Amino acid sequence: MKAWFSILMFVLLVGCSDEQSVALGTLERDRITHSATVNEVLIALPVERGRMVKQGDVLAQLDNTKQLARVAKVKADLESANAHFIKLKNGAREEEVARAQATLAANKANLVEAQQNYHRAVEIVAKDLAPKISLDSAKANLDAATANVEAAKQQLTELTNGTRVEDLQVAAANVKAQQALLSAEEKLLSELNITATRDGLLDNLPWNLGERVTLGSPVAIVLAGEAPFARIYLPQQARAKLKVGDNLQLVIAEQSGQINGTVRWLSHEAAFTPYYGLNQYDRTRLMYLAEVQLPSKYKDLPSGLPVEAKLP
Repeated sequence: MKAWFSILMFVLLVGCSDEQSVALGTLERDRITHSATVNEVLIALPVERGRMVKQGDVLAQLDNTKQLARVAKVKADLESANAHFIKLKNGAREEEVARAQATLAANKANLVEAQQNYHRAVEIVAKDLAPKISLDSAKANLDAATANVEAAKQQLTELTNGTRVEDLQVAAANVKAQQALLSAEEKLLSELNITATRDGLLDNLPWNLGERVTLGSPVAIVLAGEAPFARIYLPQQARAKLKVGDNLQLVIAEQSGQINGTVRWLSHEAAFTPYYGLNQYDRTRLMYLAEVQLPSKYKDLPSGLPVEAKLP
């Protein structure tokens, strides 16, 4: 009888001391790092550390002197390419056609003169009144005059027929290439003004005013979001019962009472990689990462505070 009484008391004590299971973690915020896209001098820091910023606010400014020069050069190249394309599209001017016609007329006159000189040289050489070399010279002059007339005809035909389609396509492609290059250079220019990509708290400015920032280094760090979230580790049993959108009661250090949070993300893979073979005991030790969003009224809570989440 005494043994049964001892067992009963043990069960009652265990039942009374059985606490609700909890998941442990810390308060965190999304850490947004704004990096430098060029190696330039930091010339302005408009916002102080610890201030709240909105998306689009300028956090830092890098020297843009070189980039402004590059943009100006590409704009000049684009204007030149546009002018060349318009010139080809409009074709030859009336003055150019008239000049080509005049050149053809002059070459035809020279051809008539060369023909007459050649026939005269043939007669003179036939009568042995001039050496044969004079006939050769007259023949060469005639051939040159004939070639000049043909060249003038082709030049006039080229002007009157207009620009080839292929030349227009090449000129149009050159304009598009310059436009794309200008867009890229203007994008690099805009990136010298480092702006906030999300609303949040400006947590850190690693570089001092006047320092040369190295390419790829962080210039401004923003803790995004209106309020922090709790990053907790869930055991296997709790992970199977929860889904995104569920509510969890949170207990935060230095805060009285419980805070109602909303699950915003659940990992589908165990945070601690287990061995390939799991027995029943090992499976109960799997842990899954989860994020629980706090209400906006807790926006002033700092990151890093310990958190306990009451599990269902």
